[in-house]
Amino acid sequence: MTILRSLAVRTFSSARSLRALSPQLVEAPGTLSRAIGRDKALMQCNRMLTRSFCSTEAPGSKSQEVDLNRLDGENKGIVEVLMCRERARNSLGRVFVSQMRDLVSVLHHDSAVRVVVFRSMIPGVFCAGADLKERAQMTNAEAELFVYGLRSLMNEIAALPMPTIAAVDGFALGGGLELALACDLRTAAHTAQMGLIETTRGLLPGAGGSQRLPRAVGFAVAKELIFTGRRIGGEQALELGLVNRAVPQNQAGDAAHKEALGLAREILPQAPIAVRMAKEAMNRGIEVDIASGMAIEGMCYARVIPTRDRQEGMAAFIEKRPPRYTGE
Repeated sequence: MTILRSLAVRTFSSARSLRALSPQLVEAPGTLSRAIGRDKALMQCNRMLTRSFCSTEAPGSKSQEVDLNRLDGENKGIVEVLMCRERARNSLGRVFVSQMRDLVSVLHHDSAVRVVVFRSMIPGVFCAGADLKERAQMTNAEAELFVYGLRSLMNEIAALPMPTIAAVDGFALGGGLELALACDLRTAAHTAQMGLIETTRGLLPGAGGSQRLPRAVGFAVAKELIFTGRRIGGEQALELGLVNRAVPQNQAGDAAHKEALGLAREILPQAPIAVRMAKEAMNRGIEVDIASGMAIEGMCYARVIPTRDRQEGMAAFIEKRPPRYTGE
């Protein structure tokens, strides 16, 4: 893990360096234009990043299928969950789920994290859903136990105290869409394909999809999508309320990720305790009647009153300056 995190810093730094150097690269003889050359260079860099993150740490060791990237500088407080099971298109196998669970547990107890972005390092795919080859080797009892654990993982992602964003730049099918639904917010490229396709495989959504999709798009639309197993693109997902933002895909194939980072940067300056309490109030309140929801809101509000951030917010307003929140 330590080795991979060091590699992450180096490779992301390399990506930034490539952007800076790309004009020189594309002015070489034989290139069509500066813009096209830059896009090709960025796409090549993305492939290099994927190979770096998705490589095996050492001969005979278990490959890293999920990792963390903690951003720094003006993006400090944003953490990316990097999904990089290249050969299986980020399908939800035993190792992938185990590593994801470990990282989610780490994030849950990290008060320095203000926003989490789930993204794929595999071009053209967010998460392809269940690992059907692995699932085919399981007994009925093993499959039932595994899906129970998968449902538990999605609940743990949904229960993260800070805002979470799924950046869907490609296919998010079955369990892949259920992972995105477990996040608070979703961004998607227009070319992304999303769907709960389990009924086409003789199954039904088993990791929260039958519950979270109706809450996102309404009962009638959710039933239509699940009954038919239909896939929809990013633009239609925006129209239905399945995603918060949809953008045209770019040459580098990371338009949804860029949009997710922009959204994360809008959240970053806000008071982190207040944001966490607002999330808790909404998540818990939506499950109960409005009178109980009001009581939950009151309890969450009471936890914000004694914070230094609240005092800082009032002082900044009076002094007509931007607030400097510390999460205390």
